[in-house]
Amino acid sequence: MKATTTPPISGLDRFFAITERGSTLSREVRGGLATFFTMAYIVVLNPIIIGTAKDVEGQFIGDGLAANLPLVASGTAFVAGLLSILMGVVGRVPFAMAAGLGLNAFVTYGIASKMSWEAAMGLVFLEGVIIAILVLTGFRVAVFNAIPAPLKTAISVGIGLFIALIGFVDAGFVRRVAAGPPLEMGISGALSSWPLFVFIVGLLATAVLVARKVKGAILIGIVGTTVLAMIVEALTKTGQATKDNQDGWQLNTPSIPDQIFGFNNPLTLFTEFDPLGAFSQVSVILAVLFIFTLLVTDFFDTMGTVVGVGRQAGLVDEEGRLPRTREILLVDSIGAAAGGAGSVSSNTTYIESASGVAEGARTGLASVVTGVLFLLSILVAPLVVVVPYEAAAPALVVVGFMMMTAVREIDWHDFDIAIPAFLTIVLMPFTYSISNGIGAGFVSYVLIQAFRGRSRNVHPLLWVVAGLFVVYFALGPIRSLLGV
Repeated sequence: MKATTTPPISGLDRFFAITERGSTLSREVRGGLATFFTMAYIVVLNPIIIGTAKDVEGQFIGDGLAANLPLVASGTAFVAGLLSILMGVVGRVPFAMAAGLGLNAFVTYGIASKMSWEAAMGLVFLEGVIIAILVLTGFRVAVFNAIPAPLKTAISVGIGLFIALIGFVDAGFVRRVAAGPPLEMGISGALSSWPLFVFIVGLLATAVLVARKVKGAILIGIVGTTVLAMIVEALTKTGQATKDNQDGWQLNTPSIPDQIFGFNNPLTLFTEFDPLGAFSQVSVILAVLFIFTLLVTDFFDTMGTVVGVGRQAGLVDEEGRLPRTREILLVDSIGAAAGGAGSVSSNTTYIESASGVAEGARTGLASVVTGVLFLLSILVAPLVVVVPYEAAAPALVVVGFMMMTAVREIDWHDFDIAIPAFLTIVLMPFTYSISNGIGAGFVSYVLIQAFRGRSRNVHPLLWVVAGLFVVYFALGPIRSLLGV
């Protein structure tokens, strides 16, 4: 009988543990592509948020009197690319990074409205340094490991609902209204536009592909829906969504750009941040409160994302712990500092990484692929914006479903954990914030345990974290009392 031999494992395979985690090179590449195409919108959206707003001195990012969106887009892609590669090599997990949504809006409208862009980005940089110190001292990892497993599951489920809502909102399928109910379906309650038709077709097609377990289902869905969107736009000339054209495409129009190649040097933005500038432009108390708000949001948004995507990838143990947690959180902390230094706002681990995981990605090689694509997008930025929200959103909705399936692991008969889990899950989509959901879950869990006479069941760090969240939720009254 002829002996069988195991094929030799390459150095690349050993480094990323591709075979060990049940993956293959093709799956990792496919997952990296899927994650990139799901995240690529940030290269367009981040400049729209931070690049079109003036600071308190009337300046745009880049110390200019006019907005330089191509430069901000280039910087966004550059920092995201480097950090995603770093996460892949150091963290060795399929978690990609980019400028954090929500954080960038807070920096723009909450901080830069009271100081210069250089000072605002300086505060982001300081927050990143502080959170990195918390990782190196073991505090951030200890907090991560102190969370009860059911709450970690609730975080994953809540993020699933949140990411699905993001997909529905991005596509315009769910919209805010001026009067009546806070949300409605489509335009005035009707699905009456071509972009919505594209989104629905893309969602149904992606769902069928996933249900049939087709390899590359998410990526096929994104690319196929983008092609459909370009065909529909060429035939209908729907155009960009505006106040006067509510039937238009969200974010960008799916058409071949006139200019395919272009380059703006992102390194120029690294000279535009001032770590100590805020303390001379606003009160020390206000500057500290800004840093605290950034830190809490970044700290727990990342924690929720890491738990959710890690669980989806099958990388967590029974206690919800990840391999190389310290390295993962350290790279994420570096992302905050790098985002401030690069004047593109704090970079964080992206929940959209779940799209790559859904394609089979299990290792850091997928993140390296995503990072390389971000770097390449600096040169072909016009092509990146071809993918409209309506084409990327179906993937988010389907991934949201996949993440929500973990809800069965929560014991809903045990109200001591079920109530905090419920608040964690529902407040994420209802308040459009991962941190709010986590905070509500932690505070309610600690209070219920205390009033049930089970304080000893609560890890000491959870008492500290719950106290910090109480301060976080009370920042408005605190500012009012302090007159800042």
